[in-house]
This record gives sequence, C-alpha cells and structure tokens, in this order.
Amino acid sequence: MAPRTRVKERAEEQASAMNTDQQAAIRIVANDLHRLNQSVMKAVEAGVSVELVRSARHHGGNGNWGDLLIPVIVTQGG
Repeated sequence: MAPRTRVKERAEEQASAMNTDQQAAIRIVANDLHRLNQSVMKAVEAGVSVELVRSARHHGGNGNWGDLLIPVIVTQGG
C-alpha cells in the first residue's frame, strides 16, 4: 500500500503561518496551477507532449524566490 502524503494537512499547516495577503497570493497560484494542469492534459489529449521547464528564478529581494516556467512542446510528427 502506498504511503499517504498528507498534502492537504501540510498545506493547511503552512497556510496557518501566513498572513492574509500571503494566503490570498498562494490561493491564486494554486488556482492558476490547477488551470495550467487542465491545459496540459488537454494538450496531451490533442496529441502533443508538454514539458514545463524553469526558465528563470524570480527573486523578491528579501530572500523569497519563485521559479518561472516555459513549456517545451513536442508534436507527434517531429
């Protein structure tokens, strides 16, 4: 049997340590990521392979950072 990852519990623990602006920003990232995942699945079903690759890392100047992504697309024909 596969171990449980406790993703929901970990996310709730992490969110409790954030202020309301941070929680709102993370909710936006989570919602956009969900839409991105749906788009990737739709592209795969349309016959292309999609790989997300870090193109850069954004630094906020106060020790925080985030990865920026670009898609690498491969069609069936080449």
